[in-house]
Amino acid sequence: MNTPALSAEDKARYRTLDKENLDFLMNRYNRVNRWVIADMIRRSAYHYPDKAALVFGDRSLTYRELEAESNRVANALTSLGVEKYDRVAILAHNTIHHVLVWLGCCKIGAVYLAINYLLKDKDVSYCIDHSESRVFIVEDALYDLVAEVLDGMKTVKTLIWSDDMAGQAPPDGRFRNFSSWYPEFPADPPDGILRIEDPCQMTYTSGTESLPKGVIIGNQALMAQYMGAIIDGRYTADDINVNALPIYHCAQRDVFLNPIFWVGGTNILMAPDIGQILKTIADHRATMFFAPPTVWIGMLRHPDFDRYDLSSLKKAYYGASIMPVEVLKEMLERLPGVGIYNYYGQTELAPYHTILKAEDALTKLGSAGMAGLNMQTRLEDDDGSTVEAIDTPGEICGKGPHAMIMYFKDPEKTEAAMRGGWFHSGDIGVLDADRYIAVVDRKKDMIKTGGENVSTREVEEAIYRDKRVEEVAVVGVDHAKWVEAVVAIVVPRKGQAITEEEILALCREHLAPFKVPKRILLADTLPKTPTGKILKREMRKQYKQLFA
Repeated sequence: MNTPALSAEDKARYRTLDKENLDFLMNRYNRVNRWVIADMIRRSAYHYPDKAALVFGDRSLTYRELEAESNRVANALTSLGVEKYDRVAILAHNTIHHVLVWLGCCKIGAVYLAINYLLKDKDVSYCIDHSESRVFIVEDALYDLVAEVLDGMKTVKTLIWSDDMAGQAPPDGRFRNFSSWYPEFPADPPDGILRIEDPCQMTYTSGTESLPKGVIIGNQALMAQYMGAIIDGRYTADDINVNALPIYHCAQRDVFLNPIFWVGGTNILMAPDIGQILKTIADHRATMFFAPPTVWIGMLRHPDFDRYDLSSLKKAYYGASIMPVEVLKEMLERLPGVGIYNYYGQTELAPYHTILKAEDALTKLGSAGMAGLNMQTRLEDDDGSTVEAIDTPGEICGKGPHAMIMYFKDPEKTEAAMRGGWFHSGDIGVLDADRYIAVVDRKKDMIKTGGENVSTREVEEAIYRDKRVEEVAVVGVDHAKWVEAVVAIVVPRKGQAITEEEILALCREHLAPFKVPKRILLADTLPKTPTGKILKREMRKQYKQLFA
């Protein structure tokens, strides 16, 4: 891109510091001094041009190839009339096309929106309509999820099908084929002024409380978060990272996939199949892996866990929900020499907020650690005052460059979340003497029974002491006498027998009487989001009439 000659008026701008002149200078030299996600792969391609950047099945792209292909997608999107800040939605599994769409959007300043592929048709169309997406890319294997609602998507101007999975065109003539559409465009970086404060990503929250909220995240939040993850999580160019959890979710995509791209490591894409995860780690000699506690539990229980050579694994990460202390102890025992890290955060914080590092895993069991490199943390009481006393519950609040720009079209919820200059998580935590935070519960999950507050996590930890327990969730259920009654839903390990009375006896041994569940319910599974979060909202609904 040639820079036009300076006029006399332009030259005068170099003599004054004010907003108008600074905007002129920042725009004029934007390609020189900018720091945005659009440049991330190009920088890694400079350092590691022929290194494998992305592996998917039997296909792989070097950093040089990933830069070229994502530039082609960016230029292809521009040809469709996509402009800066336009939303581009994609419904896809962990595929190369999915990654190319994300990076292509970043390169032209469009806002990438990944849709949860476990949503129902009307829930998908809600995200498309609410976001006013201009382009909708649908993986061939997922076409049936949206076939009935496509005609209602009024803002969508272009439909594209990705053939990265099934390889079959949808029976809808309006769709272009991704594989034949974008390669004809040039591999040169697209022109355009991109600023660090620009929005680049939109993520809909899982909607565990109400309708999903559209979280708008900017380049600044993500770049600061990537830097923090690289340093706090100790990522290096030698890392081989297995991405098995969905990359439509910000935890897998933004705490692992993208920081590994930035530092020059190798990312492997796959489906969240537990047996295949173990095989992939062994086959690719992976050095790091992230999963929520439910997946780690599934891996530890898998009959092939001890059959695979997992010795290459140096770093194990968990997050998305609280790890039972007994399971963490088992991980430390069965993965000797592996550093175990706990990331805690929210979509609105891009998403990690605090981290418990490997050296603290044993001494701070159950802790979420301290604020990440670029973040601040505090606890607040209901009046908005800082809670500093040890072991005193308060709402976990965060401040720093990771924070979202807004909830799209929702000023009231944005204001409520950002009140007082802090992001309010809705999680309850306590501080220890070293100012490490432990997450006690979600505000909405605290049970008020007979006038006493009960932390569901405390009850769950007591039940996890029984090694026959695979998973447990504790919820409050309406009760005529107690207002809310403590109820535990327990999933026994396969082949293990356990009774309600045995669990109650364990609870009576380790809990105050008012914390002991009024009922123990045995179940085959617990309802979860695709990222492994247990949906207590669904269980509260399911068992609402339990004591009626």
